[in-house]
Amino acid sequence: MQPVLNVEDVRRVEQALTLKGVSLAELMRRAGHAAAQEVVNLGDVGRVVVLCGTGNNGGDGWVAAELLKRAGAEVTVVCPSDPTTLKGSLALMVARSATSAGVPFVVAPSTDALAELVGSADAVLDAILGTGFHGEPRTPYDLWIGVVNEVGRRVVSVDVPSGLSAQTGEAPGGAVMADVTVSMISLKPGLLSDAGRDLCGSLVVAPLAQQASELVMDADPVAWRLGASDYLDCVQQTSQDVDKYTRGSVLVVAGSSSYGGAAVLAATAAARAGAGYVTLAVPETIATVCRTHLTEIPVIGLSASGGTFSAAARAELLRLAGERSAVVCGPGLQVSADTSEIVSALLASDRPLVLDADALNALSRMTQGHLDRYPEVIRRDAPLVLTPHRRELGRLVGMAKEPPATLPAALDAARQIVWADGGSDLCVVAKGAATACVGVDVALVPSPGPSALATAGTGDVLSGVMGALLATGGRATDSLPLLCAFGCEVHATAGRLAMERHGSRGVMAMDVAQELGLALDTVEERAILRAGEGS
Repeated sequence: MQPVLNVEDVRRVEQALTLKGVSLAELMRRAGHAAAQEVVNLGDVGRVVVLCGTGNNGGDGWVAAELLKRAGAEVTVVCPSDPTTLKGSLALMVARSATSAGVPFVVAPSTDALAELVGSADAVLDAILGTGFHGEPRTPYDLWIGVVNEVGRRVVSVDVPSGLSAQTGEAPGGAVMADVTVSMISLKPGLLSDAGRDLCGSLVVAPLAQQASELVMDADPVAWRLGASDYLDCVQQTSQDVDKYTRGSVLVVAGSSSYGGAAVLAATAAARAGAGYVTLAVPETIATVCRTHLTEIPVIGLSASGGTFSAAARAELLRLAGERSAVVCGPGLQVSADTSEIVSALLASDRPLVLDADALNALSRMTQGHLDRYPEVIRRDAPLVLTPHRRELGRLVGMAKEPPATLPAALDAARQIVWADGGSDLCVVAKGAATACVGVDVALVPSPGPSALATAGTGDVLSGVMGALLATGGRATDSLPLLCAFGCEVHATAGRLAMERHGSRGVMAMDVAQELGLALDTVEERAILRAGEGS
């Protein structure tokens, strides 16, 4: 696992390092060395253009430029003004050192001249704007960013692609598209989410000092980025001594006359994700239609009113839930007084429960849009997983009009819920361009899925996956966020497999569901392999 720190916490770590004897000048030298090394690692880099801003990020670039020249590269620094006029003492010092070592520089070139210079290079080192940047790049940096992206040379960015907010992942004015981003000290949330996913390329963390690891931990990471080996405890032990019941059973409570497909998707996903026995309970008005799509899965039609479940279905749903290992509720359910009563009854049951889609909207209705103020509604002894996308999450914490727009905002909103509840058996899976699985003690960020998952119904598929994992014995359930992150990893892998078959824009939700079995094997095999490599 890799820690993720908010930008302001990274600054505190830097300050703490100075108290341990690592000066800011030494940190700049080490950052420049890390950046230069990643340029060298690109291979075949005889000519390098280094774009330097006027701050400490630019200082890192000047250090890297001098090191690359000493290593034999033909280096040219591009800067917005004469380096002798830099106001920052550190940046001024390293710029003087580089120019004294014979590093040539070009001041404020025209767009055409810059394009010609970049076009003649083998690689570009982007050291324009650092982690303190937010908003839109100003001239000349906006022009430089446009030239770099248009010419298309290999790019290494120092700490963050210039123009991207390292905190939020927003880039409203455009940003450098990097092949490699060297994040100093720790990862930052904006590098993992939203625009950062497209702009950062490969992420490399340069800790800069031995003491950094301890200080990063003391800074209380906002989240942890997971790697393949971190899922080893979630790998199902293989055994032939199983039957359909010992593999776990799932009840899916879903569907309405308008959204029968959501119920089919969730039930199919639960079966494909390894549950031995799946039952789908739907309003009786759509039971026949669902049966035609699910020949292997029992479909039970229950009392309906207005195209969705009526309150009369409550008793039978509770009976069915009591006979299953886990319950999924919400896909396509629609919100009414009757369905809210059913959601409330299932919350009071002792079965592991996944609430998605309209079950979450029912929760919002039951708590007047402030679940964080009414934690007793979801407080229970059995595991509970909530899987809201950002708009649903906003409806749960009083942010319906302005839902969380970034990963840090989604983390904050999810924590409002889990901290109000205070129990270890609750996980909020805050879905988005980067998904976070948030528990009371930890927030985990699994590998994000491809853009192919941005289509209707894939959230219903994820809910089925979560239900299957909760129902399946032998997996690590002592960490509910880890189990949920594992489910997200399987879901993302299924999305990539489906994309290989159907193209980046041709994937439908059922395509993802059908790949879950292979995806599950792939994630487990990768976890075992990576853990073996690390031992």
